[in-house]
Amino acid sequence: MENILEINEAQYEEVVLNGGLVAFDFYSTECPPCEALASKFHSLHDVYGHDIKFVKIFRQGNRELANKLGVNSSPTLLFYKDGQLIGKKLTGGIKRAEIMENLDSMIGTERARELKSGIKPFETECDVLILGAGPAGLTAGIYTAQAKLKTIIVDIGLAGGQVSKTHLVSNFPGFTKPIEGFMLMHNMNEQAVEAGVERRYAVDVTHADLEKKEIIIDGVETIRAKKIIVATGSTHRLLGVPGEEEYKGDGISYCATCDGKYFQDKEVVVIGGGNSAVEESLFITKFATKVTIVHQFATLQANKLAQEKAFANEKIEFILEHEPRKFEKTPTGMDVTVEDLKTRQLKTLSTHGVFIFAGMKPNIDLFGDRFEKDQWGYIKTDVFMRTTVKDVFAVGDVANNPYRQITVAVSDGTKAAITATREIDDAA
Repeated sequence: MENILEINEAQYEEVVLNGGLVAFDFYSTECPPCEALASKFHSLHDVYGHDIKFVKIFRQGNRELANKLGVNSSPTLLFYKDGQLIGKKLTGGIKRAEIMENLDSMIGTERARELKSGIKPFETECDVLILGAGPAGLTAGIYTAQAKLKTIIVDIGLAGGQVSKTHLVSNFPGFTKPIEGFMLMHNMNEQAVEAGVERRYAVDVTHADLEKKEIIIDGVETIRAKKIIVATGSTHRLLGVPGEEEYKGDGISYCATCDGKYFQDKEVVVIGGGNSAVEESLFITKFATKVTIVHQFATLQANKLAQEKAFANEKIEFILEHEPRKFEKTPTGMDVTVEDLKTRQLKTLSTHGVFIFAGMKPNIDLFGDRFEKDQWGYIKTDVFMRTTVKDVFAVGDVANNPYRQITVAVSDGTKAAITATREIDDAA
């Protein structure tokens, strides 16, 4: 079987357009998503390489072709059949299953089944398996890898978690000026790599057995460990309103502690009426000139003390029995379309930014009911971050912490890593 072919734009017509079936990868150097794709691209070449040509090109060195094809990020994976683009263009954190779906459609169901029958599952042993590559998981990995333990971090996305989508972080120790969230997490990920952490990013975890301390990723690799650290984080409950996903981190925020300071002498809209919404609104008034709370019910759901403080605060206004219906970016901020639930009339609130507090959901569906949880569904731990499952720890936003901050996650990861390391060393 031929190796993966690297070309330049002068070879594009001959190799790609006249190449029959082609999987074409635009990559960059110093690009974590590209690194995550590379191992999948090579392993799938071993499966499909007899039927499909696997080609890659350095995007920055071939900008004219990239621009011509509408490729503006790395990695980008394109699929060709007899010179015509087919299938779905893939970018960013590309999963193995997404690539295989395109490759299967290129060669047909029967041939795909025949080729995939030759895929051989394999097993990997490690000391510490970390599920989640946010600040808690990466910190744990840095500690355990520096302790000379074989450490593997697995994430269904890319490194960084929610922090990578945060515009600026100004309260992380060691940085006198705000740092972009994605850059902070890039640095943390690179530190983990330098320490010796192995990574499996943008994968599907198809099975998890906490008792056996093993998982299966992409249906192919079984990873077994002596200790597991669960750092899968939590997810903001989305409203499902047009514009919310698009402007997350760019006008729409979910953390007043993180982003409130950026609205000095500006106006904001807060969505929600529970404890978080009201208490965070009070915090935002330290900076903003006006905070408008939009809540779906006729009364707030926050505790009485928080309500009393909010009603007494001249900077806070209330629009009750309304729900947001659309978020739109404007030159000066955001337009929020809200609906009066009694009259069904729509109106637009023009503001500089939006904070949404609709609650959080811990990412633990993979584990079923195996963990003991608190009343909000977060995993209970002791002071060393041990869970009720032997040799399994929980850290960061997935654990029952009173505060969900980067520094808390880093602290959790540190405690779990040191504890796991000592237990492994003591058992040796």
